[in-house]
Amino acid sequence: MRKSIAHSFLLAGFLSLAAVAAQAKYPTTETVDSWLARYGAAWEARDPSAAGALFTVTAKYAETPFDPPKQGRAAIEEYWRTVTADQRDIKFDWKVFAVNGYVGVAHWSAKFRLESTGAVIELDGMFVLEFSPENPDQCSALAEWWHVRSSK
Repeated sequence: MRKSIAHSFLLAGFLSLAAVAAQAKYPTTETVDSWLARYGAAWEARDPSAAGALFTVTAKYAETPFDPPKQGRAAIEEYWRTVTADQRDIKFDWKVFAVNGYVGVAHWSAKFRLESTGAVIELDGMFVLEFSPENPDQCSALAEWWHVRSSK
């Protein structure tokens, strides 16, 4: 009788865990690709609100490994408002390399002209994107590494 009760509890616990796991919303390669398409569209449109909507309210955005990350959607929107102010003719491209659990890794590149000087800027970088367990369409942490080339 005790073994039967113990087995019943174990089975119930296992089924509960399986139900929770089945409800987990892990991002897929398609989800990350779609997110990057919206990121690129926000950048090309220089739209801080559209960029901010890609992130959770409490997201962290690390532009470089040497500076503290921007904390929260409002800070991310302010960063985008500032950093894109002088950019024109923006082109953004990307390729998803991997998705594992809530994390996506992608290569990206961008090219734009600075209105103030006419300089053409090329960026080439990598993203590590952590997506929200509650909403895999929103990023909860972004870390990026990039290189820059400019020409007049």
